[in-house]
Amino acid sequence: MSGATDIDRADVVAEVTAAFERYERALVANDVATLDALFRADSRTIRYGGGENLYGHDEIKAFRSARSPVGLARTLSRTVITTYGADCAVASTLFHRAASPGKIGRQMQTWIRFEDGWRIVAAHVSMIDEQVGSAT
Repeated sequence: MSGATDIDRADVVAEVTAAFERYERALVANDVATLDALFRADSRTIRYGGGENLYGHDEIKAFRSARSPVGLARTLSRTVITTYGADCAVASTLFHRAASPGKIGRQMQTWIRFEDGWRIVAAHVSMIDEQVGSAT
């Protein structure tokens, strides 16, 4: 079992932060090739979205290629990246889109380091009503 010193090692947090930021840039630019590359190419990779449940890289890839590129811009807040050891991390963030006033988005990703780099193996994206006075 890893000790507490293996949680949030600065070097690992920096690597995952860079991968997370690469994902965010690709998302708002609708860079489908990069998004596809950042999700683990595996039938066990899962993405639960706002209106879809995607099982396996093929379903995620099909969703990305069919998705409209309109309205993807967003602002992030309260991003938290926690790493566990050298090869596992969870990235959580809130987001706002101008096209969805009164709503707040939530995104969580599980990142694992593989031989070919950091890849998302599980993701959840949802939107809820923004609560008046909620911390964002």
